[in-house]
Amino acid sequence: MSDQFGQFGMIQEAKAFIEGKTSIKPKFGIILGTGLGKLADSIEKQAVVPYEEIPHFPVSTVEAHAGKLILGTLAGKPVAAMQGRFHYYEGYSMQQIVFPVRVMKFLGVDTLIVSNACGGINPLFPPGTIMAITDHINLLSNSPLIGKNDDRIGPRFPDMSEPYSSALLALAAKVALDNGIKLERGVYASMSGPALETRAEYRMLKTLGADAIGMSTVPEVIAAVHAGLKTLGFSVITDACLPDALEPADIKKIIAVADKAEPVLVKLIEKVLQAL
Repeated sequence: MSDQFGQFGMIQEAKAFIEGKTSIKPKFGIILGTGLGKLADSIEKQAVVPYEEIPHFPVSTVEAHAGKLILGTLAGKPVAAMQGRFHYYEGYSMQQIVFPVRVMKFLGVDTLIVSNACGGINPLFPPGTIMAITDHINLLSNSPLIGKNDDRIGPRFPDMSEPYSSALLALAAKVALDNGIKLERGVYASMSGPALETRAEYRMLKTLGADAIGMSTVPEVIAAVHAGLKTLGFSVITDACLPDALEPADIKKIIAVADKAEPVLVKLIEKVLQAL
């Protein structure tokens, strides 16, 4: 999987394998981040396929990422949900990280909903805050679009003026308001990890205009835009990354915060799907 040009045949193989497992024709793709995998419990499942069975799929190596592709219906809508994602810090290439997004596209998905757990840069966003992503900053020093371009997957120079659909953001805001869910809006920055950031890096991120920092999502969204998908993103702020009041990170505590916020995010995503 060294370049996009070689990916097309792999995408078709994975697509054919998945289509052999279910009659569902998904229109909505969902990527569930750290501590957010329980949305899968709400899906009326037709097929649950471990990543290791799908041709050319990477395998999740991270705690709290189950590593399963779920096909079924959620809020009455046909979905393909990734219960667990792939990260640059796991040693995967950008092409491997975004491979499932491209497979979703060829399965028929036209709208992608991504979620993640992340650190809060904005002091007004305490742990437990749910943030709709309005834009992102790519600090991963790489992109899934580097290399030969295959026009069957997407254009050479995709426009990134609106990576997160303004129409979907407006719908999410309305759904949140109608259901009494507090929803913030902000910019998500992605760095490679797996080491968490230093005080100086948090200061840099704040200066750059980031409201939240994580280690995922951006490559998937770039690939989604490249493939012509409309995208909606949600972050759960799990810890406060304030450089002048920084405390050592506790991964178990971070996952616990994500777990606590999860039912609210599940409700929000279900209600958004109902409204679409």
